Amino acid sequence: MKNILTTAVVFLSLNLFGQTKEDSIQFSRISTEILNKGKSYNELKDLTKNIGHRLSGSEAYEKSVKWAEQKLKEAGADKVWLQEVMIPVWERGKESLKIKAGNGKWKSLKMLSLGNSEGTQGKDIFGEIIMVKSLAEYDKLSPEQVKNKIVFFNYPFSQSYIQTFKAYSDAAVYRSTAASLTAKKGGKFAIVRSLSSAYDDVPHTGAMRYGDSEKIPAVAIGNTTADELESLLKSQKITAKLNSNCGMKAEKLSHSVIGEITGNKDKSVIVVGGHLDSWDVGEGAHDDGAGIVQSIEVLRTFKNLGIKNNHTIRVVCFANEENGLKGGLQYGKTVNENSEKHLFALESDAGGFSPRGIALEMDDAKISQIKSWSPLFIPYGAYDFEGRYSGADISPLKAMGVPTAELVPDSQRYFDIHHTDEDTFEKVNRRELLLGATIMTQMIYMIDKNW
Repeated sequence: MKNILTTAVVFLSLNLFGQTKEDSIQFSRISTEILNKGKSYNELKDLTKNIGHRLSGSEAYEKSVKWAEQKLKEAGADKVWLQEVMIPVWERGKESLKIKAGNGKWKSLKMLSLGNSEGTQGKDIFGEIIMVKSLAEYDKLSPEQVKNKIVFFNYPFSQSYIQTFKAYSDAAVYRSTAASLTAKKGGKFAIVRSLSSAYDDVPHTGAMRYGDSEKIPAVAIGNTTADELESLLKSQKITAKLNSNCGMKAEKLSHSVIGEITGNKDKSVIVVGGHLDSWDVGEGAHDDGAGIVQSIEVLRTFKNLGIKNNHTIRVVCFANEENGLKGGLQYGKTVNENSEKHLFALESDAGGFSPRGIALEMDDAKISQIKSWSPLFIPYGAYDFEGRYSGADISPLKAMGVPTAELVPDSQRYFDIHHTDEDTFEKVNRRELLLGATIMTQMIYMIDKNW
């Protein structure tokens, strides 16, 4: 009796929200197909272990372009092509950071130069370290206090936010502006505490920018090193020595990879995608190999289940999200030039952990409609449709008025490994990855059917 009543309540809820038993059955078919036959996990292993990290402009990135082109063809795309993109090229090279107290011995610190940072051209740069705990504290320093110094921005990733992306946004300003701020007051280089939720000694890289300031180096250190350095600075003068060979090179031609299945009703486009590039550390598994293989899984599932899509469903593997966003910008430019109608764009770029929902950036009427479908998603663990943001690569589409969205996985572990050597295939769970692909496919199915 209890099961009968539960079933009745579910179907009543679906009918009240304008959905049908057919949708519930299709959701189950999608889930069963992906969890049993999905290839995302094995494809992610292939991408991460046989190609590895994929910084824009690198030989590995070019290998990943060929890899994605082949995987889209294998998934059953009607059409696959490469979209030309001019991308910035940044190279890391050898680097080291050492400190010493007074006339003591030099001690090497674990570090990573921040992405797009200029280096020291292989020369040693010395200076006394001064520490600030906030931008407000730095603003109080005079140019005379900063000149020829190394500024250590020791702002911690806040543990108070339950939604860790809020903590990331809060701390990210230090990574992006530390070098520029230091240069404007005559400092030699900047050190930032990593944007990390973990209590470990793993440094995190990520993009920074200069604006109109002098281009001085910026490096990141892990949390435990930051704490130790803070402790040392309380009692003694500490000198730092940096030697790095990183820097920007000339732009080069590269590609985003695109595949689609043609619509049976019209050629209006529904986009699902992620970014193919990664930073030059780790294997780019969660960021964003997971989003790439999940997006390809959406297309494959439509083909394998024989779902007759009304609109064109297009997978975009964007180039150069990490240090330029040139793939997303070029895609948006091409859409605009071709006057190509886009109905919806969904990105996966927050890791391959268990899906919790989908964030939505669109008008209130469309948000209400999607939220009315929540009874269909709840059995699959997706309940959160409250976020009002979407992926960076599809932001040019958003600016053109296209409704955009982003998969919302559980984020509690994401910033332990984000932009680090720790972002490896072993950190990804098969079922969590495939559940994310399931939620994405179910959402694309509903958009295609109802819009």
